[in-house]
Amino acid sequence: MKRGNEMKKYKLENLDCPMCAAKIEEGVKNLACVKDAAVVFATKTLMIDTDNIYQVQQAIDKIEKGVVIHEKKQEESFNVKNELMLLGVLLAAFGAGFYMLHTFQTPPMSYVSYAVLVIVYLVAGKDVILLSIKNLRHGKIFDENFLMTFATLAAWAIGSHEEAVGVMLFYRAGEFFQDLAVHKSRRSIHSLLEIRPDYAVVLRGGKECRVNPETINIGETIIVKAGEKIALDGKVIKGKTSLDTRALTGESVPRSAKIGDKVLSGMISLTGIIEVQVEKIFAESSASKILDMVENAAANKAKTENFITKFASYYTPVVFFTAFVIAVVPPLLDMGSFSQWLYRALVALVVSCPCALIISVPLGYFGGIGGASKKGILIKGANYLEALSNIQAVAFDKTGTLTKGIFTVTEVKSFGKYSEDEIVKYAAVAESKSSHPIARSIVDYAGNINYSINEYEEISGRGVKVSIEDKEIMVGNDSLLHFTNTIHDESVCNILGSVAHVVIDKEYAGYIIISDELKDDTIEAVNKLYETGIKNITVLTGDNKYATETTLKDTGIKEYYYDLLPSDKAVKFKEFADKYKGSGYSLYVGDGINDAPVLAMADVGVSMGAAGSDAAIETADVVIMNDSLVKLADAVKVAKKTKRIIWQNIVFALGIKALFIILGLFDIASMWMAVFGDVGVALLALLNSMRVLR
Repeated sequence: MKRGNEMKKYKLENLDCPMCAAKIEEGVKNLACVKDAAVVFATKTLMIDTDNIYQVQQAIDKIEKGVVIHEKKQEESFNVKNELMLLGVLLAAFGAGFYMLHTFQTPPMSYVSYAVLVIVYLVAGKDVILLSIKNLRHGKIFDENFLMTFATLAAWAIGSHEEAVGVMLFYRAGEFFQDLAVHKSRRSIHSLLEIRPDYAVVLRGGKECRVNPETINIGETIIVKAGEKIALDGKVIKGKTSLDTRALTGESVPRSAKIGDKVLSGMISLTGIIEVQVEKIFAESSASKILDMVENAAANKAKTENFITKFASYYTPVVFFTAFVIAVVPPLLDMGSFSQWLYRALVALVVSCPCALIISVPLGYFGGIGGASKKGILIKGANYLEALSNIQAVAFDKTGTLTKGIFTVTEVKSFGKYSEDEIVKYAAVAESKSSHPIARSIVDYAGNINYSINEYEEISGRGVKVSIEDKEIMVGNDSLLHFTNTIHDESVCNILGSVAHVVIDKEYAGYIIISDELKDDTIEAVNKLYETGIKNITVLTGDNKYATETTLKDTGIKEYYYDLLPSDKAVKFKEFADKYKGSGYSLYVGDGINDAPVLAMADVGVSMGAAGSDAAIETADVVIMNDSLVKLADAVKVAKKTKRIIWQNIVFALGIKALFIILGLFDIASMWMAVFGDVGVALLALLNSMRVLR
């Protein structure tokens, strides 16, 4: 689902349980006042579209009392030092109680040892026990808190006192290490967002004022010194410097900036002092848009994420009833004592906590999005990251995507009474309102234009028609000539290259040939895409057959479609994507503006060279912040790595849990081993998920 700007973001204080996050999301989504919602446990964030946040808070109180919605960012409450000190004290007390229990068998010391163990159990398990009681009062019994409380109390009942306390204590230790891993991953992800400037130095009344960037208006001048971040998008009006653009584009080579150059918020001045005239307010700046995009991406959840959340809601009750069968059925069949089979059932309960799955899967996707961001690739959601891992059909726009989009006039041919200079001048006036690269090349080639346009009409996919003084001028492609029934020699329909035909007062006047060339990394990028396993690549272009074939001859792309109007592109892309629909997803790569319909139609739309382009960031599902086509293959590789790690976590977690349950049935695994197995699986899954950040 593509989520719009109406989704508002809140922090959830006291949200410490991944299962709780899933329950809150499901409960909130069912409210009549909520149009859409998503809870991201990795960042303790609620993304929601509602006009009644008070009612949402009331619902959360019923689901998970104590979880509070905050509009402003809350500081992390996780205190590593305090938690370690408490765990150290509890471990020491447990060791003392264990020693006394086995050393002193008679009162009063035996009572003291029991008292110590009870205290350790209650302190270590306080949160788990209280949560299980609270959930019981609300009719919710099938979660990890209930499983752990039931298992340890049952262990007390059958005389396994040390194991009951040890399991709860080491479960608490496991929760600490899980929290630590999640905390570190959050910090790693948040470190990606350091492009947000803390301040800006603005010139006001001839004085330099250090202010919040949000208070600066368009047209004001900011001063950026060496080592400082550029706070807002704008144009350099004084000075020169080299810029560190890694946070935006992933490029390690500094970029130079001089008077007249555009600069973006989040870039860092390295060598000089520059003055920048602000062209966008802070909320509309590149840094703000990128921050919102990365932070909100986790709300667009992948199918695997949603599946695991749903799976966990069935998994826990199945585990409980499986343990119940293990405890009850064999003794009834005279296969052993009740206490023996109850202990085996408790081993199954202890090892079956679903936390490793609930945390590691969304954290894996979040890490994948963060890892891609480090490379200058912005992915708008886990759903798009998942789709990128199974792309089977890729279509490229040609001009400005595969090619440099820097056109130059290479030939002008006159027919009839108009000179070549006149043809160029008239064509330049007609094209002066267009932003298309071919149009701009004609305008640049013409130089100064003294004519003014009286009437302007764009003929979709064919060209333009304008009135200049007493003349009607049409400029466009070959289809324009046929569409307007302009009399012309058939030979001009087969001219090699990109051609702009010029018609003056319904009379064919001549043509202008414009040339473009491939980007330096196009061939490498296509080869790398083939290496990722993608075999079905095509090009959709409005250019003619010869220009298309000539441009693509060295790329290895064998399938292409030419002479396409914008509407034809959409039809042709659908035909192309439908051929491979059953085997994977489709991807379209364009400039994010002219190709918006096809970008929206594709399973994944990718915009190239989009740093500073509002339209590209809004339209595409994946934004590559520089002009490097090679980054597309990098995005696919990140997606495949993320998918591989997530499925490793799922298979490993379920496999280890199943193994410990089987070992428990044969008395090979104890409750001690079960809790270590559960904690170990969770930690390894979390650490594995964090690999995608690298």
